[in-house]
Amino acid sequence: MSDDMLRAPAEVKYAAELDWLESVDTGPKPFSWRLSPRMIRLFILGSERSDGLDREIPQKWFGDRSLVERAIVTLASDRGLLLIGDPGTGKSWLAELLAAAISRNSTLVVQGTAGTTEDHIKYSWNVSMVIAKGQSRDSMIPSPIMTAMEGGVIGRFEELTRSTSDVQDALISILSEKYVSIPELDDDNIVFAQPGFSIIATANSRDRGVNDLSSALKRRFNFVRIPVVTNKKSEAEIVRFRTEELLRRHQIELDLPPTLLDILLQSFADLRSAASSATSDDDKLESALSTAEQIGVLEDAILHSHFFGDRVLRAQTLAGSLVGSLARRSPEDLAILNKYWHGVVEPRSKKDGGEWPEFLEGGREAIATLS
Repeated sequence: MSDDMLRAPAEVKYAAELDWLESVDTGPKPFSWRLSPRMIRLFILGSERSDGLDREIPQKWFGDRSLVERAIVTLASDRGLLLIGDPGTGKSWLAELLAAAISRNSTLVVQGTAGTTEDHIKYSWNVSMVIAKGQSRDSMIPSPIMTAMEGGVIGRFEELTRSTSDVQDALISILSEKYVSIPELDDDNIVFAQPGFSIIATANSRDRGVNDLSSALKRRFNFVRIPVVTNKKSEAEIVRFRTEELLRRHQIELDLPPTLLDILLQSFADLRSAASSATSDDDKLESALSTAEQIGVLEDAILHSHFFGDRVLRAQTLAGSLVGSLARRSPEDLAILNKYWHGVVEPRSKKDGGEWPEFLEGGREAIATLS
């Protein structure tokens, strides 16, 4: 079934794995959860020999075990969960995995934007049915959040701080009262949340000041801060994991040379270090230099090598993809990258050799083309 989708949700992609975990799960389960908290942690972080399972469960999210445990415990309470962090730190992926493991449905999602309205988190109406038969529960269109309430499952709210204060205020009553009133109806005019309902929201820490959360809404959430991955080994595992998924999805047979992965990781580490020491925004790349953007750079290079190259990933192609992905402002970003290429990549290529000289040349060509 997942082969028929461009991007299958986690509960479809890992359906066989979730079925098996459910069949061997003997732990206590809160509410109507499909898996126990221990099995949910295992599903997300992967199995170990000490777990004593007959089947290996691969790791799907790479981060601190305590963060996952705190997230699971929060959802077992009556509080909402707010995952907050920089772009590309895996907040949405963790939210999807949690919802898939708990409810076997991660698709009840509201996307927070400036255009998100109260209807998007409560309900709206089928206009043609209202005209024909009047307002009733049949002519009502429940939001993903209301659907989650009725089913006693997890609802998700992406980019909460992007939505306006009116939308955030409407969410307060849902989280505190656990019901939604429908004043347009005389009968059957309250939807109560069933046991197991909760909300996982995400927020971008760089959006602070866009639509700050009120203190009342903050009290309804437990905050779990997702840090930027700085450990090179962990970051390499994440990039490799996502890249292997890409290769399988596109049915591409192409090796990822460890030396090129090291160059990619080192380049991002260098650029992050330069950004942290910069004295103004003009001296920083507009990119957040997240792990997700590393994956995007590598994906671009792999696809380019497959369709327009000799089906071998080369340093020159990787350099071109890096420059093309990170040079979003002209001339500011191009100037920063040019400085990095001359001040860091060039000396390193002379000192370390290997793939660095080809990486140097590829970056120079890409910068010259975009300048």
